[in-house]
Formats: sequence, structure tokens, C-alpha cells
Amino acid sequence: MTVPDRREPHQSSETADVGVIGGSGFTHLLDAAEEVDVSTAWGDPSSPVTIGTVGGARVAFLARHGLGHQWPPHRVNYRANVDAMRQLGVRALFGPFAAGSLTPELGPGDLVVVDQFVDRTHGRDDTFHDHFHDGPKHVSLADPYDTELRALLLDVASEQGSAVRDGGTVVVVNGPRFSTRAESAWMASQGWHLVNMTQAPEATLAVEAGLRYAGLGLVTDRDVGVPDDPGAAPVTQEAVFEAFEANIHRVRNLLLAAAARLT
Repeated sequence: MTVPDRREPHQSSETADVGVIGGSGFTHLLDAAEEVDVSTAWGDPSSPVTIGTVGGARVAFLARHGLGHQWPPHRVNYRANVDAMRQLGVRALFGPFAAGSLTPELGPGDLVVVDQFVDRTHGRDDTFHDHFHDGPKHVSLADPYDTELRALLLDVASEQGSAVRDGGTVVVVNGPRFSTRAESAWMASQGWHLVNMTQAPEATLAVEAGLRYAGLGLVTDRDVGVPDDPGAAPVTQEAVFEAFEANIHRVRNLLLAAAARLT
């Protein structure tokens, strides 16, 4: 499905095969990359887009929160970010993200290739379809994450010897604050595995734009802690950034190796 409302032609002669929208603390992907100008009808993307080559694949990257992390999750221009990737012609889009764990099975440093999300956000521009002038546009979102891209991430992770959980549900909250204990207990009671602030509407918009999308969660914390482990303190901003920085090389290596397979 193509973006029907206010679609504009390419603003750049550059194209890419694979797109990556980096999360918290993930503002750089390739050393040898060219910055390209991509404008959209939805405004400017969160950061400049850079394009480089990995194993024959052209890879486009942008920082979801901006190069200086100036955009909080509820102010990210998700429509511009996804449409910039669409304009560049990417066929596959990866969305790495930081997340808190809602289950004792997952702790800081764990990776999860999610297969479902629950959207608890509000007030975000979460669709490209602002009107139905050309008829209704109700996208199917039963399975929001692309099966083949998920399998690719799992296969590459196995080859790299990196443990990754196959499947999991991420509940997306508005932020930028973290959860209360009551909220965290309720989310965990639903059987959800991770809590994050950006997978919605990014995943939804990717599907609407006709892009194959996969979300890769990096667990950075245990949300408000673990009831039977008093040593597991509630999440702090500092702890999230520290955990992401300590594991970003694993995320980057996994994404680059997966992108190289998509030529």
C-alpha cells in the first residue's frame, strides 16, 4: 500500500535497499556514509539521513530522537521518518529500540525480536491516512512485524553467537516518564514482555507505507524493578543510556550483518 495523502516525489537522487531508524543513544551506523537531503510532506525527519554500503546493500540510517536526542518519544516525527525511508526506496526497515523488561526472564543486555505490540500511546500522528477522499484505507495489522525479516535477524544472531529471544510483545507507552509501580504490575499481568515508547506508531506507519518492518528490542532495565528482588532498582534515565551504550556494538553488528543479506 502506498502513502495516499500528500505524497511527493523523491527529493534526492539517492536510493537505498535497507533502512535503519536508530533508537536511544543510537545516532551513528556507518563510518563511510554520505548525508542526503530528504524532505517530506509531513515535515523534516528527526535527523539527517546518511547512506552507505554494506556487503553490496545500500543502507540508509537516521536517528529517531535526533543527533542530540532532542526529540522526546511523543514529539518524534514518525511520519516524516518513515516516509523518508519510503522515498529512498528501501525494501526493508529495521527499528532497534531500548526497552524495559516486564518479565524476570529478560534482563539488561538481552535482545528480543518482537512479533507483537500493544499501543498505549495518545496524541500522536499515527497514520498517513488523514482523509478518505480516495476511499477507505484500513490497513491489516494482525501481524505488524515482517516474518522474513524477523527470521533473518534470528539466523544472523545465531551465527554471531548472540542470544536473542524469538518473539515477544512490546507495550508502547507515551513517555517521556517511566511507569508507576501499578502501571508496570498491570502491564506484566497482561503477559506482555517489554515496555517501550517508540514502536508505535513507527511500526504501523511502516506497514501503511508498504515497507517490511522488524523491531529489535534491547533490554536496558527492569522497569520498576522485580517484586521478589529488592536489589533490582527502578529504572533511571542514566541506567538506560548506560546499558544501551554497553550493548550498542551488538545491535549494530547484528543489523549490519542482516542488511548485507538484503542485496
